[in-house]
Amino acid sequence: MPGNRTRAGGVRGGGLGDGVPGAGGRGGPDPEEAARQICLRLLTAGPRTRAQLAAALRRRRVPDEVAEAVLGRFAEVGLIDDAAFARAWVETRHHGRGLARRALSAELRQRGVAAGEVRAAVGTLGPQDEITTARRLVAKRVTATRGRPLPARVRHLVGVLARKGYPAGLAYQVVREALEQDGALVAGLDLGLDLDPGCDLDTGPGPGA
Repeated sequence: MPGNRTRAGGVRGGGLGDGVPGAGGRGGPDPEEAARQICLRLLTAGPRTRAQLAAALRRRRVPDEVAEAVLGRFAEVGLIDDAAFARAWVETRHHGRGLARRALSAELRQRGVAAGEVRAAVGTLGPQDEITTARRLVAKRVTATRGRPLPARVRHLVGVLARKGYPAGLAYQVVREALEQDGALVAGLDLGLDLDPGCDLDTGPGPGA
Protein backbone atom coordinates (compact mmCIF):
# COMPACT_ATOMS: atom_id res chain seq x y z
CA MET A 1 0.00 0.00 0.00
CA PRO A 2 1.70 3.25 -1.04
CA GLY A 3 2.27 5.49 1.95
CA ASN A 4 1.24 4.85 5.54
CA ARG A 5 -1.19 7.36 7.00
CA THR A 6 -0.24 8.91 10.30
CA ARG A 7 -2.84 9.38 13.01
CA ALA A 8 -2.93 13.11 12.23
CA GLY A 9 -3.94 12.35 8.66
CA GLY A 10 -0.55 12.86 7.05
CA VAL A 11 1.26 10.53 4.68
CA ARG A 12 4.52 9.00 5.88
CA GLY A 13 7.10 7.23 3.79
CA GLY A 14 6.69 5.20 0.59
CA GLY A 15 4.57 6.23 -2.37
CA LEU A 16 5.66 9.67 -3.53
CA GLY A 17 8.94 9.58 -1.62
CA ASP A 18 10.24 12.07 0.92
CA GLY A 19 9.68 15.16 -1.20
CA VAL A 20 7.57 16.21 -4.17
CA PRO A 21 8.70 14.56 -7.42
CA GLY A 22 9.84 17.10 -9.95
CA ALA A 23 10.02 19.96 -7.43
CA GLY A 24 13.75 20.32 -8.00
CA GLY A 25 13.36 20.67 -11.75
CA ARG A 26 14.66 17.18 -12.52
CA GLY A 27 11.63 16.03 -14.46
CA GLY A 28 9.00 13.62 -13.23
CA PRO A 29 5.43 14.46 -12.19
CA ASP A 30 4.34 18.07 -12.02
CA PRO A 31 4.76 19.44 -8.44
CA GLU A 32 1.30 20.99 -8.53
CA GLU A 33 -0.27 17.69 -9.56
CA ALA A 34 1.66 15.89 -6.82
CA ALA A 35 0.41 18.46 -4.29
CA ARG A 36 -3.17 17.97 -5.49
CA GLN A 37 -2.84 14.22 -5.04
CA ILE A 38 -1.54 14.65 -1.48
CA CYS A 39 -4.51 16.85 -0.61
CA LEU A 40 -7.02 14.55 -2.28
CA ARG A 41 -5.69 11.53 -0.41
CA LEU A 42 -6.06 13.33 2.91
CA LEU A 43 -9.54 14.64 2.09
CA THR A 44 -10.63 11.18 1.02
CA ALA A 45 -9.70 9.91 4.49
CA GLY A 46 -11.72 12.68 6.17
CA PRO A 47 -12.36 16.44 6.29
CA ARG A 48 -9.31 18.65 6.81
CA THR A 49 -8.82 22.33 7.44
CA ARG A 50 -6.72 24.47 5.14
CA ALA A 51 -4.05 24.71 7.85
CA GLN A 52 -3.88 20.93 8.20
CA LEU A 53 -3.43 20.47 4.45
CA ALA A 54 -0.85 23.25 4.32
CA ALA A 55 1.11 21.54 7.10
CA ALA A 56 0.99 18.23 5.23
CA LEU A 57 2.31 19.90 2.07
CA ARG A 58 5.13 21.55 4.01
CA ARG A 59 6.10 18.17 5.42
CA ARG A 60 6.30 16.87 1.86
CA ARG A 61 8.49 19.88 0.91
CA VAL A 62 5.97 21.32 -1.53
CA PRO A 63 7.08 24.86 -2.49
CA ASP A 64 4.99 27.51 -0.77
CA GLU A 65 3.75 29.06 -4.01
CA VAL A 66 2.61 25.67 -5.31
CA ALA A 67 0.87 24.87 -2.03
CA GLU A 68 -0.95 28.20 -2.02
CA ALA A 69 -2.11 27.75 -5.60
CA VAL A 70 -3.46 24.26 -4.92
CA LEU A 71 -5.10 25.18 -1.62
CA GLY A 72 -6.66 28.26 -3.16
CA ARG A 73 -8.17 26.22 -5.97
CA PHE A 74 -9.49 23.61 -3.53
CA ALA A 75 -11.12 26.39 -1.50
CA GLU A 76 -12.69 27.89 -4.63
CA VAL A 77 -14.40 24.64 -5.56
CA GLY A 78 -15.49 23.91 -1.98
CA LEU A 79 -13.14 21.02 -1.22
CA ILE A 80 -11.74 23.11 1.64
CA ASP A 81 -14.27 24.96 3.79
CA ASP A 82 -13.04 25.76 7.29
CA ALA A 83 -16.37 27.28 8.35
CA ALA A 84 -18.25 24.11 7.39
CA PHE A 85 -15.52 21.98 9.01
CA ALA A 86 -15.91 23.94 12.26
CA ARG A 87 -19.70 23.64 12.28
CA ALA A 88 -19.56 19.90 11.66
CA TRP A 89 -16.84 19.49 14.31
CA VAL A 90 -18.96 21.28 16.93
CA GLU A 91 -22.05 19.25 16.05
CA THR A 92 -20.23 15.92 16.15
CA ARG A 93 -18.00 16.50 19.16
CA HIS A 94 -20.66 18.15 21.31
CA HIS A 95 -23.47 15.70 20.69
CA GLY A 96 -21.25 12.67 20.21
CA ARG A 97 -18.58 13.25 22.89
CA GLY A 98 -20.27 15.83 25.10
CA LEU A 99 -17.54 18.46 24.76
CA ALA A 100 -18.27 21.95 26.03
CA ARG A 101 -17.70 25.16 24.08
CA ARG A 102 -14.33 25.81 25.71
CA ALA A 103 -12.95 22.40 24.72
CA LEU A 104 -14.39 22.68 21.22
CA SER A 105 -12.79 26.09 20.72
CA ALA A 106 -9.42 24.72 21.77
CA GLU A 107 -9.67 21.77 19.39
CA LEU A 108 -10.61 23.96 16.43
CA ARG A 109 -7.78 26.40 17.14
CA GLN A 110 -5.36 23.46 17.25
CA ARG A 111 -6.53 22.55 13.75
CA GLY A 112 -5.85 26.02 12.42
CA VAL A 113 -9.41 27.32 12.15
CA ALA A 114 -9.51 31.12 12.23
CA ALA A 115 -10.77 32.77 15.40
CA GLY A 116 -13.87 34.23 13.75
CA GLU A 117 -14.92 30.89 12.33
CA VAL A 118 -14.31 29.23 15.69
CA ARG A 119 -16.55 31.77 17.42
CA ALA A 120 -19.28 31.37 14.80
CA ALA A 121 -19.28 27.57 15.03
CA VAL A 122 -19.13 27.39 18.82
CA GLY A 123 -21.77 30.11 18.98
CA THR A 124 -24.32 27.67 17.59
CA LEU A 125 -24.33 26.12 21.07
CA GLY A 126 -26.13 28.07 23.74
CA PRO A 127 -25.77 27.86 27.53
CA GLN A 128 -28.83 25.63 27.74
CA ASP A 129 -27.26 23.19 25.27
CA GLU A 130 -24.25 22.87 27.56
CA ILE A 131 -26.39 22.37 30.66
CA THR A 132 -28.48 19.70 28.95
CA THR A 133 -25.42 17.81 27.77
CA ALA A 134 -23.67 18.15 31.13
CA ARG A 135 -26.73 16.68 32.86
CA ARG A 136 -26.72 13.77 30.45
CA LEU A 137 -23.03 13.08 31.10
CA VAL A 138 -23.45 13.13 34.88
CA ALA A 139 -26.64 11.04 34.79
CA LYS A 140 -24.68 8.28 33.03
CA ARG A 141 -22.06 8.23 35.80
CA VAL A 142 -23.87 9.02 39.03
CA THR A 143 -25.11 5.47 39.67
CA ALA A 144 -21.58 4.07 39.40
CA THR A 145 -20.42 6.36 42.23
CA ARG A 146 -22.93 5.08 44.77
CA GLY A 147 -21.32 3.71 47.90
CA ARG A 148 -18.43 6.15 47.75
CA PRO A 149 -18.10 9.02 50.24
CA LEU A 150 -19.97 12.12 49.13
CA PRO A 151 -16.84 14.28 48.61
CA ALA A 152 -15.35 11.54 46.43
CA ARG A 153 -18.54 11.32 44.38
CA VAL A 154 -18.59 15.06 43.88
CA ARG A 155 -14.95 15.21 42.85
CA HIS A 156 -15.35 12.36 40.40
CA LEU A 157 -18.49 13.77 38.76
CA VAL A 158 -17.15 17.31 38.56
CA GLY A 159 -13.97 15.83 37.10
CA VAL A 160 -15.98 14.11 34.36
CA LEU A 161 -17.30 17.51 33.29
CA ALA A 162 -13.95 19.25 33.73
CA ARG A 163 -12.37 16.84 31.26
CA LYS A 164 -15.00 17.87 28.72
CA GLY A 165 -14.28 21.56 29.17
CA TYR A 166 -17.20 22.59 31.39
CA PRO A 167 -16.55 25.50 33.77
CA ALA A 168 -16.47 24.70 37.48
CA GLY A 169 -19.60 26.70 38.32
CA LEU A 170 -21.76 24.87 35.81
CA ALA A 171 -20.25 21.51 36.79
CA TYR A 172 -20.96 22.16 40.48
CA GLN A 173 -24.58 23.10 39.69
CA VAL A 174 -25.22 20.01 37.57
CA VAL A 175 -23.57 17.63 40.06
CA ARG A 176 -25.61 19.10 42.92
CA GLU A 177 -28.82 18.48 40.99
CA ALA A 178 -27.83 14.91 40.13
CA LEU A 179 -26.91 14.04 43.72
CA GLU A 180 -30.12 15.57 45.05
CA GLN A 181 -32.14 13.49 42.59
CA ASP A 182 -30.13 10.41 43.57
CA GLY A 183 -31.02 10.97 47.22
CA ALA A 184 -27.42 11.51 48.29
CA LEU A 185 -27.86 15.18 49.08
CA VAL A 186 -30.57 17.22 50.75
CA ALA A 187 -31.78 20.03 48.49
CA GLY A 188 -30.12 23.32 49.36
CA LEU A 189 -27.36 21.72 51.42
CA ASP A 190 -23.88 23.06 50.69
CA LEU A 191 -21.63 20.35 49.29
CA GLY A 192 -18.70 21.89 51.10
CA LEU A 193 -16.34 21.30 48.16
CA ASP A 194 -13.81 23.95 47.29
CA LEU A 195 -13.97 24.53 43.53
CA ASP A 196 -11.07 26.94 43.33
CA PRO A 197 -8.62 26.34 40.43
CA GLY A 198 -6.26 24.56 42.82
CA CYS A 199 -8.90 22.07 43.89
CA ASP A 200 -7.73 18.47 43.42
CA LEU A 201 -10.47 17.31 41.07
CA ASP A 202 -10.44 13.95 39.31
CA THR A 203 -9.84 15.58 35.94
CA GLY A 204 -8.06 12.75 34.15
CA PRO A 205 -6.76 12.87 30.59
CA GLY A 206 -8.58 15.80 28.93
CA PRO A 207 -11.27 16.67 26.39
CA GLY A 208 -10.72 13.76 24.07
CA ALA A 209 -11.56 11.26 26.79
